Amino acid sequence: MVLESQGEYDSQWATICSIAPKIGCTPETLRVWVRQHERDTGGGDGGLTTAERQRLKEPERENRELRRSNDILRQASAYFAKAEFDRLWKK
Repeated sequence: MVLESQGEYDSQWATICSIAPKIGCTPETLRVWVRQHERDTGGGDGGLTTAERQRLKEPERENRELRRSNDILRQASAYFAKAEFDRLWKK
């Protein structure tokens, strides 16, 4: 909508300010969406596309899960080591 109506206004910001209330969002929100669309379609300021951003999030999520698993294993190992020590001590 913004890109189609851009010729009717003096600037892209004026276009955004005109359209944002019609779709029920703030001009800044609409501006962010327009910039992201420009990146996704090969234009814009060279920021990350949605696909690139998703590709970066996946290893971060996996890393977080692996850290959580390691922490659980570390705690379980400490628990069983203490139980074994207590068993040997009581003999």
